[in-house]
Amino acid sequence: MAKKALIVKGGWDGHEPNEVAAIFAGILEAEGFEVEVSDTLDSFNNAEALKELSLIVPVWTMGEIAGEQVASVLAAVASGVGIAGCHGGMCDSFRNNTEWQFLTGSQWVAHPFNDGVDYEVNIVRSGSSPIVEGIQDFMVKSEQYYLHVDPAVDVLATTTFVLSEGEHSANGVITMPVVYTKRWGKGKVFYNSLGHHADVFDIPEAKELMRKGFLWAAN
Repeated sequence: MAKKALIVKGGWDGHEPNEVAAIFAGILEAEGFEVEVSDTLDSFNNAEALKELSLIVPVWTMGEIAGEQVASVLAAVASGVGIAGCHGGMCDSFRNNTEWQFLTGSQWVAHPFNDGVDYEVNIVRSGSSPIVEGIQDFMVKSEQYYLHVDPAVDVLATTTFVLSEGEHSANGVITMPVVYTKRWGKGKVFYNSLGHHADVFDIPEAKELMRKGFLWAAN
């Protein structure tokens, strides 16, 4: 029986939800998933239907979500359904909902240099996660996300914020998670902070991290 994935896309258009959802659907379909792509949060209304999925992929920046919709997602993941996403589409989705933030493991708070920043993503070599096996450090030109992060996450890749103008630099050089996993009940959570624009997934390593993250979370 094919695994089933639900991609829910929408929110702020600046993060190209249609394009990102199409890339993610293609990755999942190539791996044999049956993929439903939805443009409404009403897809989260039916808690029992969500529990029949293998994977939930939110691609929804900002906006608001109803309490019962969040409760359905939390219950589905706790029952063993995976959840995986990227950038603001998962960890800047619903700024007023702390339950969503608790589930997903972080919340975007800043990108001090805005878009077009050249920075390196450094793979964490300690540990044995299959997600980063065979992937090397790589360069990105995009937003560099500053996150408030759940200390429970297992960090798989990082980036370094160098000293620069701005009050945040009073804290010195900062190493920030880019890719991580965590658990929620019986479910698995995967996040990659890359993805400001869809073309970041033209970078082979960035796309491969998403593919392997999807498979890990859905297993």
